[in-house]
Amino acid sequence: MRKISIQDIAEELKLSKATVSLVLNGRGDEKRIRKETQEKIKNYAKLHNYHPNQFARGLSRGKSEMVGLIIPNISDNFYARIASRIEQKARLSGYTVVYSSSGENPDREKELIQTMLDRQIDGLIIASTQKNQEEIKRLKKMNFPFVLIDRHYPEIETNFVIVDNAGGVVSAVDQLVKQGRTRIGYVSLQSDLEAIHQRTEGYLQAMKKHGLPVESSFIQEVSPESYEVEMSQAIAHLVEAEPKVDGIVFATHYLTAAGLRSLKKRGLSVPADVAVVSYDQMNAFDLIEPPMTCVIQPVDEIGDRAVNILLDTMRENETNKQLVLKTDFVVRKSCGG
Repeated sequence: MRKISIQDIAEELKLSKATVSLVLNGRGDEKRIRKETQEKIKNYAKLHNYHPNQFARGLSRGKSEMVGLIIPNISDNFYARIASRIEQKARLSGYTVVYSSSGENPDREKELIQTMLDRQIDGLIIASTQKNQEEIKRLKKMNFPFVLIDRHYPEIETNFVIVDNAGGVVSAVDQLVKQGRTRIGYVSLQSDLEAIHQRTEGYLQAMKKHGLPVESSFIQEVSPESYEVEMSQAIAHLVEAEPKVDGIVFATHYLTAAGLRSLKKRGLSVPADVAVVSYDQMNAFDLIEPPMTCVIQPVDEIGDRAVNILLDTMRENETNKQLVLKTDFVVRKSCGG
């Protein structure tokens, strides 16, 4: 069945096309169109299942009513939760979110940014690969509204919402020390990402604060591409080399999951043999025993603040709103607490 158009409604109701268009685009009161006429148009449109073209409707107002979201991986629990929150928050302000994944590929990210611009989005939220300085500078030079989340470029003044990564790991080490652990290992990623380096710095700061030694075997790094395979060796270095660790902080939730499997294969009990704290959480943690102690990233706040800053920038063309959010911490049995 052919979709009904504004022209069809105008002809049927013997009204001008302009009058029908104004009413269906929410401008009836502004143009002082009679209430009875507005009701007649709306009722007829509803009866015949008429839906306005949102894109065309937005362009008529000088905007598309769409914002773009580029994240590394939509299947990642952390980014999936952020994307969901951003979508909910943007919808409340009348915006549709168009999102895609860069796969941590800077060329792909650059391509996606241009694709979003070509679609005439009104603003952009990016969790960047941190390898596209020139593209970020280009957006800034264009005065195009955008916000960086989770990762930013310290050398470029931009809007961003990030997390206190170092502080989160400090809280993890603090809790292990509180539980009497003094030989604390750390498993992280081989990565150029600033957030990962900040977490490692947090570990080193906390160990120094407590006067604890950091043996050469205490810090293990695995590849993002093959961490499942490499985790077994990383755990071996931690629990077999002398001195053996009695606590481990994992730098991400998926490293924690892989680490727990490796510990279990070695017959080690958590927390009796090794206490464990995870930076960030995942749904699977609800199904394991013992319950996992986690550094909690403020996912909802990241999404809410990013959308608020973007909307403010779109309205006022302001930049350089920079937020560093504190993490939370949930103590459960995996660290002996």
